[in-house]
Amino acid sequence: MRVAESKRDARAALLAARRRGLSTGLVPTMGALHEGHLSLMRRAVSDCEFVAATIFVNPTQFAPGEDFDAYPRTRESDLEACRGVGVHLVFCPSVEEMYAADDRTRVIVSGLTAGLCGAHRPGHFDGVTTVVCKLFHILPTDRAYFGEKDYQQVVVIRKMASDLDFPIEIVLCPTVREADGLAMSSRNVYLDGPQRQQAASIYAALRWARDEIAAGAGDAAALSDGVRRRLAAAGPCHVDYIEVVDPETLTTVTDIMDHVRICVAVRIGNVRLIDNIAAAPP
Repeated sequence: MRVAESKRDARAALLAARRRGLSTGLVPTMGALHEGHLSLMRRAVSDCEFVAATIFVNPTQFAPGEDFDAYPRTRESDLEACRGVGVHLVFCPSVEEMYAADDRTRVIVSGLTAGLCGAHRPGHFDGVTTVVCKLFHILPTDRAYFGEKDYQQVVVIRKMASDLDFPIEIVLCPTVREADGLAMSSRNVYLDGPQRQQAASIYAALRWARDEIAAGAGDAAALSDGVRRRLAAAGPCHVDYIEVVDPETLTTVTDIMDHVRICVAVRIGNVRLIDNIAAAPP
């Protein structure tokens, strides 16, 4: 496995694989790798003959006051994990390598970023789309792999790739969960014992809503209220949003007549957790 810290070296390694006729895949991450990340890498390794992963805590997607400085950085164990699942190249740039001192350019996907997390984290998705756009240029692979937990992010990146004519397939992979259903996240380590138990209520509430829709419930507002009550019953928390949305446009659905995505963002203590689930009427 090769580790590259410069854009030049990373791109050269990727292009060398392409010249050999190898199919290529990319797994962008911010490090602090867990089983969710590794599942993306395993999928990429199974699909592609050469797989690149990135480890970069991207400052432009953190709003003022968010946890950029405190975000876990575990480079050595991350590299060992990448090696263990068969990744061929890991790109680990510094902030200075990724962003020039006079950097002024941002990639903005309008509309899809207005609601859900976009409404609560100003500028977040502009940072995400900008860094992913840069990575797609630096490491021009056939496929890129993203987790379903960050569903809005995947919809936004897919739209960006389509609009900017990137010849890359965006592959959506299932959320990996703990035994009690909590979606794996690098931020889970911030939860103390009682908070960690409480966090399991997020997926339980989502499953309840999904089952209600499958049984014929169609009032999105009533279902959102039911999810909110279940979260509150589990312990003190702050709900950023509970939204039933169209899975393609991310617009809010009032009457559930077709497939939807139920999305939530909840703060337990100082930890912001997101999750979502697909649902469909009978």
